[in-house]
Amino acid sequence: MPRPIVDITHVQEFSAAHRLVSAHLSEKENRELYGPCFTDHGHNYSVEVTVRGPVEPETGMVMDLNRLSRLVIERIIERVDHRHLNHDVPFLKGTITTAENVAVAFWDELEPALRAFKGCKLYRIRLNESRANRAEYFGPEKAVSRSSSRSSSRSSAKTRSAKG
Repeated sequence: MPRPIVDITHVQEFSAAHRLVSAHLSEKENRELYGPCFTDHGHNYSVEVTVRGPVEPETGMVMDLNRLSRLVIERIIERVDHRHLNHDVPFLKGTITTAENVAVAFWDELEPALRAFKGCKLYRIRLNESRANRAEYFGPEKAVSRSSSRSSSRSSAKTRSAKG
């Protein structure tokens, strides 16, 4: 009998400042596009990291949630909590720190470490910028298949309903 495939999710919260600014736009264009988010401001974020895989018969787990928690804390939270995302986080250097881009960067930081865990794969990063605004990233393979299957609809990242 095939083993069940299950998603497990670990959630962490962090606070960080950032500024939305594109080097490709003039100051006027940045102000018009990003509005109040063009200035330094902060959020109380939460990040949800979902791993998918078969339930191992020996352990009853897809992955030890304590190990997943440690990875998320070490690879992400310790590096972003109470920091300015634009200035203090090396893996975000040169990135427009929208929720979409930060979710992709978090994937890039976590996915290589998760390869060491037999059978499970990083499935989703959900970054909640506020109660109302979030972005989800399902990885590069999923982004390609989702965008090609939904050519007339929005991209795979669920974007904010208001800037921020």
